[in-house]
Amino acid sequence: MKNSILALVVFLCGAMVMVYEIVGSRVVGPYVGTSLFVWTSLIGVILLSLSMGYWIGGYLADKWPEARILAWIILLSALLVLLTTLLKERVLTYLVGHFTDLRVNSVIGAIVLFAPAALLLGMVSPYAVRLSMKEVSGSGKTVGRLYAISTIGSIAGTFAAGFWLIPAMGHKNVLFLVTFILSACAMMIFVSGRKIPGSVAGILFMLLLSWFFFKSVTRTYAYIDTDSSYNRILIYDSKDYETGKDIKILRINDERSSAIFRDSSGIVFRVLKYYHLVSHFNPGFKHTLMIGGSGYSYPMDFLSRFPDAHIDVVEIDPMLTELAKIHFGLKDHPRLRIFHEDGRTFLNQSTARYDAIFMDAYKSQLTVPYQLTTLEAVEKMYQMLNPEGLVMANIISCLDNKRNHFLAAELATYKAVFPQVVLLAVKSKTQADLLQNFMLIAVKSTQEISFENEDQELDSYLQNVIHHTFPPIPVLTDDYAPVEFYANRLLSSIH
Repeated sequence: MKNSILALVVFLCGAMVMVYEIVGSRVVGPYVGTSLFVWTSLIGVILLSLSMGYWIGGYLADKWPEARILAWIILLSALLVLLTTLLKERVLTYLVGHFTDLRVNSVIGAIVLFAPAALLLGMVSPYAVRLSMKEVSGSGKTVGRLYAISTIGSIAGTFAAGFWLIPAMGHKNVLFLVTFILSACAMMIFVSGRKIPGSVAGILFMLLLSWFFFKSVTRTYAYIDTDSSYNRILIYDSKDYETGKDIKILRINDERSSAIFRDSSGIVFRVLKYYHLVSHFNPGFKHTLMIGGSGYSYPMDFLSRFPDAHIDVVEIDPMLTELAKIHFGLKDHPRLRIFHEDGRTFLNQSTARYDAIFMDAYKSQLTVPYQLTTLEAVEKMYQMLNPEGLVMANIISCLDNKRNHFLAAELATYKAVFPQVVLLAVKSKTQADLLQNFMLIAVKSTQEISFENEDQELDSYLQNVIHHTFPPIPVLTDDYAPVEFYANRLLSSIH
């Protein structure tokens, strides 16, 4: 086999390892989120698998230094990637149904779905080194050259996956592409060595792959499943738990992020109605900011309910805005401005002043992006508010002090900055073990807060004020913010 072919195979396999790893976050996202736990599990499991592959590949290469064996290893890795594509939903659904700890689900999911193929791909470089070795005196140069080629391939695969492939093709098609390229690498080795059985097996496998791909792209779905640069996004029809009405859901990774009624107006998620209290706490408000646009259900309600007020929305993912225009009725409006950037960078850089800030950004399931929860972020919000301004933050938790660590920490953080902070329960202010939404309200003014309103709807919300003694939890800072750890503890205990 020519060294040029071997070098190309090493480059492509190195690239596919990283594409496979990065696309892994989109595979597991709808089931266990995209938290720090998920990335830690994917990186750790794949590194361990590659290490084992290096060791096993070196052993086998010394014992059977034949190009055809390397080709079979790569072809088998392609088959395992295909199995990941076909079985991922079943495996992850089973895990979520049987285990509650996000760390356990993340690690087991990564082992089952990604470790086998990664182990085989780890065998490629040491095998290639052994096949290229001609004399001991040049071994260092050979090893350095091939590992450099593999690393350059990994760099190319990393940028290609994150900057282009996943947003342009979607994660499932990227997995098919990885399978196809690995199959092509095996075929190049078989053909160059004139190995007829292997070549025939490779052709049959690629035909099988083509059939699966054709079946995937021609199947019609009752939902939308797409990938952006930031998220895996699903849109589908469902029913509202409270009213039984037909709704359309926007799901981001594992979070039911937004919804609209199919045949009527109004807000589906009750917690968003609590933002109407802005008119109670700051009756003269005019300019507001919302961090977290998602399906833009509340901004659209806001424009209808408050005809004299303006709202700026910060949404990091431009694709969510485009999908909201297509599927959720978002329209351009003179009182609506949209900024596509991270909420924290907006807080850091903006010189605008607001009468109210609505916080509704979630990273996955119960987890708020940590950079929006810290003392430094809350101080930025305080500085951006006018004298009568307030922050309203949607938080999912419970009142049980053994499990509400994030809620307690966030309350402590806001209280370290704002003179008045209150907490309202959305469902029940007495059921301690109930997982529910809370509305944290931090007021810049020192004027005594009233919990009565002539409007019956607003008054009912105010009656859900929480008088609860929370455990002493350190404030969250940019240096110390174990948000995902707190969320995992809550989720595990709830189940």
